[in-house]
Amino acid sequence: MRRVALLTALMFAISSPQGLMDADSLYSDNATKNHMTRARIVLPEYYAKEIRPPSKKGTPVVVDFNVYVVDINSINVEDMDFRVDMFVRQSWTELRLHMPEDIFEDGNDYVTLPPELFDNLWQPDPYFLNSKVSEIATLTHKFSSVTVYRNKTVRYAARMHAIIACQMEFQLYPMDIQVCPINIESFSYNNQKLRLRWGDGGVTVNPELKLLQYNVGKPLQLEETTGFMLDKNGNFSRLVIYFRFERQIGHHLIQTFAPSTLVVMLSWFSFWLGLDAIPGRVTLLVTSMLTLVTMFTGLKTDIPPVAYVKALDLWMAGCMVFVFAALGEFVVVKVLDLRCQLEIDALTNSTIPRLLSARVGATEKGQFITAWDCESNCMQQSRNKRVGSRHLLHNSWLETEVASQYVSETRSMLIDRHSRIVFPVLFLLFVVLYWPILLLKKSS
Repeated sequence: MRRVALLTALMFAISSPQGLMDADSLYSDNATKNHMTRARIVLPEYYAKEIRPPSKKGTPVVVDFNVYVVDINSINVEDMDFRVDMFVRQSWTELRLHMPEDIFEDGNDYVTLPPELFDNLWQPDPYFLNSKVSEIATLTHKFSSVTVYRNKTVRYAARMHAIIACQMEFQLYPMDIQVCPINIESFSYNNQKLRLRWGDGGVTVNPELKLLQYNVGKPLQLEETTGFMLDKNGNFSRLVIYFRFERQIGHHLIQTFAPSTLVVMLSWFSFWLGLDAIPGRVTLLVTSMLTLVTMFTGLKTDIPPVAYVKALDLWMAGCMVFVFAALGEFVVVKVLDLRCQLEIDALTNSTIPRLLSARVGATEKGQFITAWDCESNCMQQSRNKRVGSRHLLHNSWLETEVASQYVSETRSMLIDRHSRIVFPVLFLLFVVLYWPILLLKKSS
């Protein structure tokens, strides 16, 4: 009976809220004690985490570094930085650890310890030299782990988020290639006390990693260097990862290069319109120019303002020059046409009185000369007369000198006819020079 009563009281205590709190507290205390017990087993009594692990005299402690890049996102050209999510792994040898056999499971040569143990260990202090923000990812706890091997190698792994600054260049935009480094360096220990080196595999990039505007390949280069830090007055071991971000050109081909080319070709239609179609030609050319200006203004919002000329600026400037040249061509041919009209008016006003007097003299002699007679002699010249001329008299009233002078009016038409060939050829030459030079600079 006493046993039954005792079990009943125990079940009631556990089922009550206070009992549950006591049970959780008891479990937490046991877990903490278990961690502390394991930590005491691994760490000797004389262990001091402030002192570096022992090494051969005059040699630094070697820390192997590995990075697995999970994702790269938010490549911000305005702030010139990018965000990277990665797993970071450091490993070093700690000869002061005590590794009894009973802490290893059967068949394993390592044991995973709680992350809290890492605070009791000596730990290297690498940091990202060119990072704006870096932190260990957390959900309910920090995503990190500590693994100790039989040979007393300690491996610390954690998932990190970092915003890395990158000095970007946009001379070849939109075919630019950004090479962005990540510099990893020890903060407190100089190169005589600690050396960072790449572990086996170095840096691995997630093969499924994709970006919207860039092609991301494997790191361009891995380096192990030593950098002098003026503020710390010493040389420090440094690891460098170079990432290569190549902008995809497909979006700009569809949104920029193809529309601007069509606008330039549209401006060539003005060469087929007559000289009298002033509203049509002016409207077509001015609309084409405004379209290019609006398109160029919208493209400036995609990248920060820079002090140098970009490849896209040269393209848009070339397109606007061709449209402006077509507008200038129309002004030139129209001025030439008006000059010819003024010359014809002057010659006509001086010739008509002589023709009238000659007709009167012929009439007095009994010779009747009609307009039909002159029309048969000047048929070829009358065919060159433009429709809509303001002359009320036919070419039959003009002498051969006036008719030949009137033919010179077609100089404006000849300029239009030649422009139909010259403008497309020059634009094709511009395209042929632009793209090979741009691709050559990109490859170099």
